[in-house]
Amino acid sequence: MSTDKQEREPLFSAKNRKLLTNPLNIDNPITVQVLGICSALAVTAKIKPAFVMALSVIVVTTFANLIISVMRNGIPPRIRIIVQLVVIASLVILVDQVLKAFVYDVSKQLSVFVGLIITNCIIMGRLEAFAMGNKPWPSILDGVGNGLGYGIILIIVGFVRELFGSGTIWGYHVIPEAFYDFGYKNNGFMILPPMALIIVGIIIWIQRSRNPELIEEN
Repeated sequence: MSTDKQEREPLFSAKNRKLLTNPLNIDNPITVQVLGICSALAVTAKIKPAFVMALSVIVVTTFANLIISVMRNGIPPRIRIIVQLVVIASLVILVDQVLKAFVYDVSKQLSVFVGLIITNCIIMGRLEAFAMGNKPWPSILDGVGNGLGYGIILIIVGFVRELFGSGTIWGYHVIPEAFYDFGYKNNGFMILPPMALIIVGIIIWIQRSRNPELIEEN
């Protein structure tokens, strides 16, 4: 039953809070729903582009959820996917232009992957599964929560890959030169795409070991 038929509830009721917190853990879009994996592999060699990508997805998911929720009763079912794509594409174009205007170097690093937000399964999934059947406020929380859940994984992966692959964090060297004098070397394998998948796999393993309810029964 959609929330349209439910009684008005506090803005941050327990139910609404779960819309923000569940995607951070037990309903994470990457580690549980296995969505958005391509960008996790492609933009996480360094933490800065991972952070910008995460922020971009949060903005697009939040505002797309809001717009579709507001329009939901006037969207003909037969063209709802087209309408959703138009909304997402418009928001992605705006985000892309803002990135080019203010962080052009990062925009170049992200290359085509900002544009590919249009086809990000996380965003389409939330619009179809949630925003089309819920009021604007819960839809905003759902968008923020899923965007944050996606972003946290990207930042964790980017942090690990940049630290051990380049010896830097956000472009600043953090591993002391004394380590290199003793023979320490940056691990070039860390900045290759396969390592991103391995790190995501480790995160999934840790998450499921801490949340037994996520383990599927055979």
